[in-house]
Order: sequence, then structure tokens, then C-alpha cells
Amino acid sequence: MQSGSTQTQVLIIGAGLAGTSLALSLPSSMHVTLLSSAPVPCGASPMALGGLAAVLSAQDSLEQHIEDTLEAGARHSDKEAVRGILQAAPDAVHWLLERQVPLDRTEDGQLHLTREGGHSRRRIVHAADASGYAIMQALAPQLAKAPHVQQRTDCLALTLRRNEQGAVAGVDIYDKHTHRYETIFADHVVLATGGLGSLYAHSTNPDSALGEGVALAWRVGAAIRDLEFVQFHPTCLHAEGPTFLLTEALRGEGGHLLDKQGRRFMPDYDARAELAPRDIVSRAIAAHMRQEGSSHVWLDVRHLGADTLQQHFPKALEEGLCRGLDLRRDWVPVAPAAHYSCGGIQTDMSGRTTVPGLYAVGEVARTGLHGANRLASNSLLECVVMGRAAAEAIARSKRTQRSALVPETDAANTSSISSSCSYTNSNPSSSSSSQASASPNWGLSLNSSSSSNPRPSLMTATAADAVENAIIANNDKACQYDGNNSYSNGSGNGSHKNHSSSTNNPPSLPALRNLMQEHVGLLRNHQGLIQALHTLDHWHGQISLLPPSLDQRTLSLQLDTAWLLTRAALDRPRSLGAHYRLD
Repeated sequence: MQSGSTQTQVLIIGAGLAGTSLALSLPSSMHVTLLSSAPVPCGASPMALGGLAAVLSAQDSLEQHIEDTLEAGARHSDKEAVRGILQAAPDAVHWLLERQVPLDRTEDGQLHLTREGGHSRRRIVHAADASGYAIMQALAPQLAKAPHVQQRTDCLALTLRRNEQGAVAGVDIYDKHTHRYETIFADHVVLATGGLGSLYAHSTNPDSALGEGVALAWRVGAAIRDLEFVQFHPTCLHAEGPTFLLTEALRGEGGHLLDKQGRRFMPDYDARAELAPRDIVSRAIAAHMRQEGSSHVWLDVRHLGADTLQQHFPKALEEGLCRGLDLRRDWVPVAPAAHYSCGGIQTDMSGRTTVPGLYAVGEVARTGLHGANRLASNSLLECVVMGRAAAEAIARSKRTQRSALVPETDAANTSSISSSCSYTNSNPSSSSSSQASASPNWGLSLNSSSSSNPRPSLMTATAADAVENAIIANNDKACQYDGNNSYSNGSGNGSHKNHSSSTNNPPSLPALRNLMQEHVGLLRNHQGLIQALHTLDHWHGQISLLPPSLDQRTLSLQLDTAWLLTRAALDRPRSLGAHYRLD
């Protein structure tokens, strides 16, 4: 295969809403290259249903939006980031309106505001129940016509390259059109690669959401933070066909969750019932599924009325009908699935990472907005706000004189990663840190900080106990606690020996997804996390012995991100937000 090189001023990797907002916000005098792994629009953005949260009503306030965000995030968010991003929300909505995004309006011409779980007010602007699709459909033609933006589709980013000064100044890619490897030199490199939900077997994310952006940044020394907080969406359609997310707004408008007897069970777990934050609703559903021995619970929205469902939820109605379910007449089977990564590459409020020349925006970034559990409809908002903020910072920055890139190093070589590579797992108010107790055997060192003080669950103590007891008592595969801070597989020996057959399977993406689903999913424990780390170590050792190939390089990135996530979950022994430890 041949290789070559090209140059650009700004290289954006990822063409979702964050990357697109950034590209359209850069001055036309700058040459921009926008890479995507598939034809645009792609990624999770077109799949987003809810909308954007913004204070646009006299009955609402910025302080209330901030409080709702902090509460949903288990008080783990960075308050300055929360205030800064939410303060910019109305401007982000107006920017979309200027871009001719067709947001829903009331009969008198005002923006229609809906409400979702965790919100105390109606503040979600939307386009029916397919907001992300409507936004991307409006922006894609404008992107195609932008003279300063060159779009390149079906390109995979494989390695970030640094120059002699240590700044990121290039990216090695593989172009699936030309079947060529190539190096793109750039003054500014932006990761907008999206989330990591498709590292799990059950996910609402596109297949491309495999977390490679996190691994790319970490390999060049960027700080990674809060990866353990993976949000599971509570109401995903449980029926034949691809996973389909039933928007939060269905519960926001008054939908009820029912058990198989037709009884509302959420009031048993939280006073806010169906409007509790997603982590609580997801765990309550998981507990009830285990209690009933079922694979799902039911969502009932019939009482909302046919007119409301047809006007505001046409996508959900259509998807249900395609699968033989009529939301106007039927209970709908739902179950939780991996949905959103609240952590990622640590950035400032301009999208800058801890490595010069490298930016990150969108779900791959950790700004501090989401904390331990994202508030509904704050994610599309963050994409627009941070995309525009990064564009402003890049436009203001002085162009650096290009210098030669240092030779590419193999990520499996222990000398390729400096001790500056860090993983931060901390309370934002705490600055203490310590060396992690373990690191993957392929030589990537970690620095993790001490665990934060636990925050009481938003569930009542009785309900929280019910979740744990139901899961342990009703899951035949559950580990058994022996009273000595260790778990066994039920044989009574209390050992940490790996009893899974995972390590006997060859490393592959399907095997990785099953491993993450089983041990690093919605409900976690010490033994399962140790087992997952052991398997990931083993798999990476196996693929490091294989001849270099495209598949080997991409799987290596996915394994790195999975390892980082698992290590972060292990290092936080107490439950917090979307991270729930049975032990």
C-alpha cells in the first residue's frame, strides 16, 4: 500500500454536531479538513432524539438549569464549566435558528419547550422527536457548500503525531477509498470522534462509537478523566431489530413505567418516579427485571393521546409500528442500554486538551458539564457551545511554524508513552493524586487520584437496598460476597481467580463487547472488573504479536479505551451517579 502526506490548517476528526459546528464557525480564511469514518451526516448526532436544553422561558432561570444539571451529575460536575456552557445555551439555540434548523414552535410562533427526566422546568427545544436528525440535515448542505472546508469521508484516524516541540501536529490515517495510508499535517488537530457506547453489546450508539479518540489522545499524553461514568438510557425499545431509543420526553410528557402486572413501580424507588435522573431509572428497571425474571419492563404512553403522540413523537410511533407495536394502543417493552460517556479527554472551556495543538469537543471530551451522570438534552447543547468555543480559540491563536514530526512509535512499546500520560479519577474539588495500583501489561502507565467522598444515593436507603438485593438474589451468575471484601463464583473459595472463559476467546470486537457488557456495564463489582482487566491484558498481549494491519491497529485502540474505562471503574469503589458498585 502506498502512503503520502497532505497539509491543512485545522484538521477535525469527526463530523457529528460538534465537529460540524466547529467547522462552520471557523473563519473562511482558514483551510479546514473534516474527516469522517462514514459518509456525512454520521455518528450519534443524527440519532439524537430529545433536543437542546436552554433557558428561554420567563418561568425558568439559569440558576435552576444549573441546579438540575448539578443534581443529575451527582454533584461531580465542575461548577464553572456548568455555568459557562449553560449560560451560552440561548446563543447556541439562536445560532441554530440562524442556520435554518427547523425547531418546533407553538401555534403563536414561540419555540415549543418540552421537559425530560431530571429537569424541573420545560426548557427543551426540539424538532419533534428526531432533533439530531433535523439539525444535521439542515447543517450538512451548508457544510458541503463551505468553500474553506474539505470533507473527506471513510477515513480512519490511527495515530496522532507530535512535532519536535511536543505539540500534536499531524495524524496518520487510512483512506478506505484509496486504500492508502497517509499523514495529514495540521496546525490544529481536533478530536470530535464521539462516544464509546458501542464497546458494549447493548447500546443506543452507532457501530462507530468505539472510543478510539480517547485512546488516540491518551497515547500522546493527554489527561483522561471520569471514564467510569457511562450512562445507560433506561427506555430502549426491546424488540426485534436494532436498538432504538425511546426519547426521554415520552416520560417527560407523562409516560409511565409498568411491571408485568401493569403496576407503576418507579414511585417505589424515587419520589420523582419516571422523572428521576437516568441512572436511577435504569437501576430501578434493572432491579425490577431481575425480580420478575423478565428481559424488559413496559412503557405506557397511551394516556398521552393519539394527537400528542403523532404531533410530538412521530419517529417513536413510526418505529413502533414497524415492529408491530402501536404506542397509541399498546404497552411498549423497554430495557436499559449503554447510551452516553460522561467522561473523556479533559479539556478547558475552549476545547484545549493538556497536550499543545490538540483539541477535543463533543462526547469524546470531558468539559466537566455532565459530572457523574448527564442531564438529558445537555449533550447536543454542549456540542454546539464547545464547537463554537473551540473555533473561536483556534481563530485567535497564532499560527505556529511547522516543524518535523517525530517518528511514529508503536503503542505496544513501553518507551512510547511518557509518564505524563494520566488518567484522572477524582472529585473536582480534590487535588490529591497517587500512582495507580496497576497498569496494563502493554506498558501504558496511569496516574489516578484518590476516590472522592461518597455521595448518598438519590434513592431512598430502602429502595437502594432493594435494587442490590434483587439483583444479587435473582441473578444466577451474580458473584457472592464472602464478608471479607472479596467475591467468589459461588464455589465458596472466595478467590479472585478468573473463572470466565473470556481469555480463551481470541480478541475480537464482538468478544470485547460481551466482556464489557457482562463486567463493566450498568452494575459492577470488584471481581468482575478484575476479571475484565485480566482478559484485556491477555488480549492486548495476543494482538501485539500479530503482524501490523488495519484491523489490529483499530482493535488495539478499542482495547486501550476499554482498559481505561475498566481501570477507572475499579479505582472508584463507591457508587456515584452512573457508576454503580454492587460491593
